[in-house]
Formats: sequence, C-alpha cells, structure tokens
Amino acid sequence: MIIVLGCLLGAGLVLLASPLMWPAQSRVASSAPTLVGRWRTLLAQAGLGALPLGVFLAISGVVALAATGLVQGLFAVRALSVVAGFLGLMLPSLVVSWRARARRRANRTVWPDVVDHLVSALRSGLALPDSVSSLAQTGPAPTRSAFAQFEREYRATGNFTYCVDELKRSLADPVADRILETLRMARDVGGSDVTLVLRNLAAWLRQDAAIRSEVEARQSWIVNAARLGVAAPWIILVLLASRPEAAFAYNTPAGTVVIVVGLVVSVIAYRVMIALGRLPEEHRWFR
Repeated sequence: MIIVLGCLLGAGLVLLASPLMWPAQSRVASSAPTLVGRWRTLLAQAGLGALPLGVFLAISGVVALAATGLVQGLFAVRALSVVAGFLGLMLPSLVVSWRARARRRANRTVWPDVVDHLVSALRSGLALPDSVSSLAQTGPAPTRSAFAQFEREYRATGNFTYCVDELKRSLADPVADRILETLRMARDVGGSDVTLVLRNLAAWLRQDAAIRSEVEARQSWIVNAARLGVAAPWIILVLLASRPEAAFAYNTPAGTVVIVVGLVVSVIAYRVMIALGRLPEEHRWFR
C-alpha cells in the first residue's frame, strides 16, 4: 500500500512539473517571434520599417557606451555612469516609441479621409484593387508611399491578398488593418453594402479622434508632471556630482545604493504616472 501511494505521489508530482519541463522550448520559440514582431511593428509605426532590428540594437549599444564613457569622464562616479549607460540604452527605444505615438496620433485624423477617397473611387466604378491603388495619387500625403508600394506590388503579382498583407505590414496601424480587412472581405464574399460600411466606419473614426484629442489635451498635464518629477532629482544629482567631495561620497557603497534606489523609484514612478495619464492604445487584432 505504501508503494502504491508513493507511486501515485510521484506521478502527481511529475504531472505538476510537466508543463514547466517539457513544453519550455516550444513556448520560448512561440514567444520570441512575438517579441521580434512587436519591435518590428513599432519601428514600422515610427517610420523606420526599413531599419533592421539588429542595427537598431547595435545603435542602442553604441549610445549606451557613449553615455557611460561621457559621464564617467565628466564626473568619475561609477554608479552614475551605470545609470547613464542604462538611460543611453533605453534612449533609442524611447525615441522610437515617442515617434510611433506621434505618427499614430497624426494619422488618426487621416484615416477618415482615406475611407472617403475609397468610397469615392468605388462609387465611380473602379474595381477594388484599383480603388486602393488610386490612393497613391489621391490619398492623404502621409499614406501615399505605402499605397504606391501596394500599386507596384499588385501590378507585379496580381495577388490582392498578398499585397493587402504587405500593405498592412507597411502601415502597421490598427485602423488601417480594420479598413483593409473590410476590403478583403468585400472582395472575397462580395456584397453591395461595402460603401455603406466604409461610410459608417469613417464617421466612427472621426468621432473617436475628436474624443481622444479632447481627453489627451486634458490629461497632458499628468504626463508633463511625470516628466518634470523624474527629471528634477537627476538634474540636482548631476549638479552635486560636479563637486569633488560629492563625487567621492557617491563612489562609496552608501552613495551607490542611493543612486540605484533612486533609479528604481524614478522608473517605477514614471511608468505609473504615464500609465495613469495615457489612454489605452488600440491593438492590432488583424495582423
């Protein structure tokens, strides 16, 4: 009886540990492309889709080394040099994220015009691929290059589905995904209500853009307060570290602890303030 209970206990432990042991490689393999794809999408949204991810990581490393060497040469504070290297490593990512958000915010008012041009082209009798291609000349200026690429690829391949997927990858915008998936469904299954659907979509996009602009204007003070609250202590720290006696104090173990704890608290506080002051971004459900 003891042997049976021992075998049952061992089998139960093996079953409990099996999700952590055997499927580990498959989970890593499935999550890695998601992370890489997320960064590629972010680069595309920032207008840097042609930049390879390896080059972007190399640029981040070079900026981190340059910031570390510069701060170490100016202040000779090891902990402060490490903080500068961390900030230098994160600086390209922050710039790309800021640029991507700025482009999404700017394109938020563009997509209703894109839909209106599509509706006009469809009502004039153009075929669906030709209507999309016409946006390379008649569409808003920020999107013309992507639709011009679609026009070239469709003329070369004649495959509407493939060209739509490439256009979605180039635009990397959830609103564009919704518009293009609507067009794909209209081409695949047909229907006479595609213009009505597009008009309703354009009206909803204009209403959403107006509401978001008003809310972002009212909450902008939270973001500005977060940036000021994070930057002010580090400006004072840099001013203090310029004095030799302060630099000597910061090179001690206690000074290093103060700088490291300050960095952790600053990062957490900044992320919390940004999370409170930023509206949730729409996800790309149609990749």
